[in-house]
Amino acid sequence: MTSSGTNRSGPAGPGPSDGAPWAAAWELLLPAASAPARARGRTLQAALREAVRTGRLAPGTRLPSSRELAADLGVSRGLVTEAYEQLTAEGYLRSDRGAGTWVGDAVRAAGPRARDLAPRSSGTRADFVPGTPDLSLFPRAAWAAAHRGVLAELPHHALGYPDPRGLPRLRTALAELLARRRGVVADPERIVVVSGVAQAMALLGLVLHARGLRTVGVEDPGSPEHGALYASAGIGTVPLPLDDEGLAVGPLKASGVRAVVTTPAHQFPTGIACSARRRTELLDWARSVDGLVIEDDYDGDFRYDRAPVGALQGLDPGHVAYTGSVSKSLAPGLRLGWLLVPASLREEVVERKRTMDLGNPVLDQALLARFLERGDYDRQLRRCQRAYRERRDALVTALAAYFPGAKVSGVAAGLHAIAALPERYGPLDRFLERTRAAGVAVRPLAQYGTAVEDGLRLVLGYAHLSPARIRDGVALMADAVRD
Repeated sequence: MTSSGTNRSGPAGPGPSDGAPWAAAWELLLPAASAPARARGRTLQAALREAVRTGRLAPGTRLPSSRELAADLGVSRGLVTEAYEQLTAEGYLRSDRGAGTWVGDAVRAAGPRARDLAPRSSGTRADFVPGTPDLSLFPRAAWAAAHRGVLAELPHHALGYPDPRGLPRLRTALAELLARRRGVVADPERIVVVSGVAQAMALLGLVLHARGLRTVGVEDPGSPEHGALYASAGIGTVPLPLDDEGLAVGPLKASGVRAVVTTPAHQFPTGIACSARRRTELLDWARSVDGLVIEDDYDGDFRYDRAPVGALQGLDPGHVAYTGSVSKSLAPGLRLGWLLVPASLREEVVERKRTMDLGNPVLDQALLARFLERGDYDRQLRRCQRAYRERRDALVTALAAYFPGAKVSGVAAGLHAIAALPERYGPLDRFLERTRAAGVAVRPLAQYGTAVEDGLRLVLGYAHLSPARIRDGVALMADAVRD
């Protein structure tokens, strides 16, 4: 390899392998040298352009001469000269007669690669992180049948831009479902089909911000996503504590907020069901400040040991915005949910939805509508409820066997449980360190808020695990912390 020390801005020295300013980029250019002959010039230019754009060649870096780079890469000098000339014309490089070729100052590096937000397999031996249903329960055969039926019956004109509220057929089916199963006052004209609860929260945040609100109350502990969702709309969140009956009303009144997010059917993550008295108090507060209760019906369909708890919205549809989705009952990847808004907010929410995405995909909406109409959704809920009850029981039994003295709560409904372990398994930091080293993924309750008492309390998701995997995972966790 030819030394290029005399062609760098620094003192003469060894070739590119010594970490010279352009050494890393030189290695980036090596694949271009082995490209097919016809594409070699274009490939070399693209590779060099990318090295400048990403910052591997910083502005002001002096490049090797065309002769030396050609010798290093094993290509013709003409290819390198042409690449230098092309990138100089584009502004990536600059060339001074008799002084060589340099990286131009006009280009700014793109910065670090964006964080990959796609979910990945954790590679753990036991994963108790909550929030994921059993995706193998997705009703593929029934969904495929609904797909064929929809394609056969959907008129051509229905494939145009949809009503931003959603297909009337789906909104009607959702109104019937929600009134029957959750006790809501469901007018199809006030239902907006959304891409899950996250979009519902974002839409409400934008509307509330436009109305002058700058803060919204959230449960503490609660969903960690709410803060980011409302921040994207320019609204801050005020954490509010819970008590045994649900969201504490005293701190809510003292906070000064006029909107609050709550999960009254099955609070996330504690599993508390909001009492009848507390529901009345929440609605009295909303009426007194002309405020809004945003009801996230988290896990409202999955109940095992207690009578159904109707939605808060049914008691006062004028002060409650109700939202839910099929993420737990079918699959989160479908990105289908609903938002039922008070009449006073309907026009603003619909307009925000229209400007945000022009509405959800028509075919997906028609599929869900048919699925609801034919009773397939009710059958799916019954199937999931049987499976998740069995897994809930397996978790409770395994905790009793492997962690004597553990207290389990929040198991009457939902897809996760709270396990309070005896102090002898702590402290919390050491427990998490040992379970992590053993390949067990768990989340402490403290991770979901600030108003959490000290102690060894875990939030254990079980819906995505078979009973055997649950038992093995709890045993593995116990082995990891046993002295």
